[in-house]
Amino acid sequence: MKAYGGRILHVDLTTGAACVEPLGEDAARAFLGGNGLAARLLYDAVPAQADPFAPANAVVFGVGPITDTTVPGNSRACVATKSPLTGLFFDSTFGGRFPATLKRTGFDAVVISGRAAASSYLLVTETGATLKPAPQLWGKTTRETVTALVDAEGADADAIAIGPAGEHRVRFAAMAHYWRNREGVSGRGGIGAVLGSKNLKAVVVRGARKTEVADNAALKALIDETREPLKTGTKALTTFGTPFLVGPINALGGLGAYNLRQETFAQARAVSGEEMKAHYHDRDTTCLKCPVACGKQYAIAEGEFAGTRAKMPEYETIFALGPMLGISNPEALILANDLCDLLGMDTISLGVTLAFVAEAVERGWLGKDEIGVPFGWGDWRGMLRLVEMTARREGFGARIADGAWRLAASVHPEGTKLVYAVKGLELPAHSARALKGLSIGYATATRGGSHHDTRPTPQYAQGFDRRGTKDKPAFAVRSQHFTAVGDSLVLCRFTSERGFGLFVGEPYVRMVRAVTGWDVTVEEIERVGERIINLERLFNVREGVRRAQDVLPWKVMHEPIPDGPSAGMYCPPAELDAMLDEYYALRGWDADGVPTAARLAALGLSR
Repeated sequence: MKAYGGRILHVDLTTGAACVEPLGEDAARAFLGGNGLAARLLYDAVPAQADPFAPANAVVFGVGPITDTTVPGNSRACVATKSPLTGLFFDSTFGGRFPATLKRTGFDAVVISGRAAASSYLLVTETGATLKPAPQLWGKTTRETVTALVDAEGADADAIAIGPAGEHRVRFAAMAHYWRNREGVSGRGGIGAVLGSKNLKAVVVRGARKTEVADNAALKALIDETREPLKTGTKALTTFGTPFLVGPINALGGLGAYNLRQETFAQARAVSGEEMKAHYHDRDTTCLKCPVACGKQYAIAEGEFAGTRAKMPEYETIFALGPMLGISNPEALILANDLCDLLGMDTISLGVTLAFVAEAVERGWLGKDEIGVPFGWGDWRGMLRLVEMTARREGFGARIADGAWRLAASVHPEGTKLVYAVKGLELPAHSARALKGLSIGYATATRGGSHHDTRPTPQYAQGFDRRGTKDKPAFAVRSQHFTAVGDSLVLCRFTSERGFGLFVGEPYVRMVRAVTGWDVTVEEIERVGERIINLERLFNVREGVRRAQDVLPWKVMHEPIPDGPSAGMYCPPAELDAMLDEYYALRGWDADGVPTAARLAALGLSR
């Protein structure tokens, strides 16, 4: 089978035993790899209602048919589990060199279950897996851990590790991989906490197998044709990284600030990509073999934090730890982002949770004595201290570590009305009020508050009606199929959208044909996306998700944007209900959001 290793590795941390399962062509063609294969494996392996921190939960690392090929943005891997933050299916992708090295082991997926008796790391090679003790690494930062493991296992090895936050089971703990000044962070959903609950500090991969594609000439022709649109479409990313979005989205009136009190931020320019590049840019960084180089290394040259070198904070991080908290100090954002990477935490969930805290302080629901440090709007020093406290569950940080929804419910009877989250996952920087496609997209997303289920990118395009509800359910359906396919190939969202198209189309079909040799069609690849979304929904239905959970934050449904270019926009309950009816009908789900037997049968699935 071209483009695949054809093997799945299962590891039981409790016993240390590992076994290899063949990946057949039928399964590969049905789910592609990455996200799709992980959904299939988790649905089969994880019992319904299992505690995410129980040994029965599993973590799946997966790659896809285009991983370690010549497709731009190919070095990405998917990791999935049952989330301790949402209690639902969750997957995340990350870049760097680790994904290509995992592919070179000859395993398309690694399924990790059980719990190690003590702190350990897992070494995966072409011959299988070895569980190794790592007591000396417990308590170390992600970077310290990765550096130590690469030193121990050789320069051709790659590692991804949790930090103290994962060890302390912070429900939004992340993992980080480092390679040549490029960080690959799997940030959302608390996957790092699940690894921490398994006493697994890191996963290390080492292999040398080559990926064989079916038609190199056809793949080269496709890449040549898309080279110019990719270069043009990613120019801003290459120049500034994702922070270039701060300015235009603020100008649109969709940049949430002060816990969504408004959707413009007067000090946005201070934390924009242009200003950060002018004052802090040191060098560009890139994932393996990617031409975009959207990563940036920053350096602070003068002042209190002179000498600091750290990764550029992404747009989402700037939003969550900046405007949402009323913070416009760019150096504080650089420091906070670096801390979160080293300690292993999702910046979006942390920032949005802290935004709830700031509003709760303003309302008198929380005070300094309870929090332990001074904190409120614009207090970047308090923010930095709370980052550290959260990672180690120190004092009030232990409550922040459970995420915004759980914290809010414990603070005040009306607390959850202030939380910007869907299905327990804090929302990112693309407005659920100013983009109607995201109103229905967030409500129905498998992961909840994730912009990687329904994509914002097409909604910012000139000519797209972001204000009306007409055709938005159909847009969400198509976009969700697209993201499921992209995360199964596994392909970088930036190179895919700007080089190969915003929806499943002929370029993706040509890509799959070239690497696998399969005579696929657009309709077949679209059905792959639909199959994956339905399987993820089945996982969530098994955990109790129904129409009642397909809702938006209270503020989004009841408080119109007060001013700015998007003034008056929101998504009232009746409007959301109408979109849900249309969405469920398009999906072939019943009125409560459960996939029907007929639709599942048509997709080759069953409950």
